[in-house]
Amino acid sequence: MTAQLSGAEPRNPPYLFPHGPQGAPVQITADFATAVVELSVHGRWSQRLGMEVSAAIRNCLAEPPSAIIADLRDLGDPDGTSMPLWMAARRAAIVQQPPVQLALCLPTTAGLDRRMRRAGAQQHLPLFATMPEARAVVAARLPLAEQMQARLPAQTASARAARDLVARACHAWNLPRLLIRTRLVMSELVANAVEHAGTDIWTSVSQRGTGLHLAVRDGVADLPRLRQPAPGTTELRISERGCGLRLVHLGAAAWGAMPVRGGKVVWATVRPRRDD
Repeated sequence: MTAQLSGAEPRNPPYLFPHGPQGAPVQITADFATAVVELSVHGRWSQRLGMEVSAAIRNCLAEPPSAIIADLRDLGDPDGTSMPLWMAARRAAIVQQPPVQLALCLPTTAGLDRRMRRAGAQQHLPLFATMPEARAVVAARLPLAEQMQARLPAQTASARAARDLVARACHAWNLPRLLIRTRLVMSELVANAVEHAGTDIWTSVSQRGTGLHLAVRDGVADLPRLRQPAPGTTELRISERGCGLRLVHLGAAAWGAMPVRGGKVVWATVRPRRDD
């Protein structure tokens, strides 16, 4: 099995996260407030499991979170065969802009833990015996980020409130070029959550360099899927269901979704274009 994590899919939307159904060997959840992703791996290490883990990490790094904690307490790897993959993941994480923290949680009695410590890997890749310890240390190292948040009800008027949040962010961070596209993308994300989730909605706008990162959380775990145009046509009609995500797809540089505790978060990144 290769430990190379480069050669990921092109950085084009959408980035959806298929990893995560209960009982799956690789599961992903995220903390909405901190953008910390937890990736748990279950089962005996094999080439197939390694490919799933690699794909999950590439997905996570497609629109970098602030940190990734890999929960390996249920991983069967007595010989530490997976070590090259985790070291490759660490290298892929630190070259992101900004760099992404990567930490592993695994028992001190595990073969992987012993092999990594013998190799001195813990000097570059933090190892923790428990998830509470890993979460606490990672949280303490998170950089401060410019962010605006709002909690909204499942009402059609919430799309307008979310657009207003985006307008305040663009004004505060002097990003007027992004206002039109970012308002449109955020509006569609919120409208989709209102229609399909029907729960309270948490919205977030954060600055990513010259771009903006949008996130919308609701209380339903089902992930959205981009609908393709009907056979014989090239685009969805405005009246068709699923058109909203098509507008997100066109307006954002990247977008995707992942499970979080108690629901999901759908995110999108909007960056400057020549025609803005």
